[in-house]
Amino acid sequence: MAAHTRTYAVVGLTLVAAVTAGCSGSGSHTGSGTPASGTTTVSGQNKPAPTESNPPGDIPDNQVYVTYRPAGGSFTGFTLKVPEGWARTSQGGTTAFTDKLNTVQITAVSAADAPTVGSVTNTVVPQLRTQVPKFGSPKVSEVTRHAGRVVLLTYQGDSAKDPVTGKVVRDAFERYAFHRAGHEVDLTLSGPVNADNVDPWRTVSDSFAWQ
Repeated sequence: MAAHTRTYAVVGLTLVAAVTAGCSGSGSHTGSGTPASGTTTVSGQNKPAPTESNPPGDIPDNQVYVTYRPAGGSFTGFTLKVPEGWARTSQGGTTAFTDKLNTVQITAVSAADAPTVGSVTNTVVPQLRTQVPKFGSPKVSEVTRHAGRVVLLTYQGDSAKDPVTGKVVRDAFERYAFHRAGHEVDLTLSGPVNADNVDPWRTVSDSFAWQ
């Protein structure tokens, strides 16, 4: 019986040793999968740059502009730059260039007197209230462009409902009234309120020149 007892003890000690070795090896394997202290697995410098995504209505920074010179209408003595590739439409004395949610509209009329802050406030603003859906936030001022001093009217209004999506966009408008020798050219730039079109609109309005 003593011999059998010693045999069982040896076997038991062998099993304990085997289990202990297995547990030790398992912990060792887990540790090898953990990054060493101070090691970076993904370098921030190697991450690809995010794809640029313009908000709706933003005109791309690489937009190309071409010179527009009216070939007919009541007055043709001026030029200005308009975005290349935009759809052009004409009706009466008004020509418009449109792309997606943005529009450049040019209207030439005869006007004996030059527009003033007062005349635009008292005449143009009331007219627009009846023409532009939810017209609001009008502000009239004088500004300087390359062509000289002009009267600027800024305001907001709702766009026409999109025939496909049914959506209505809140638009911001800049209306510049240029005048010389009995001729007035009204340049209206419009796009979504949240669009960042300050630079493109400055490019277009600064490009106006009398011929």
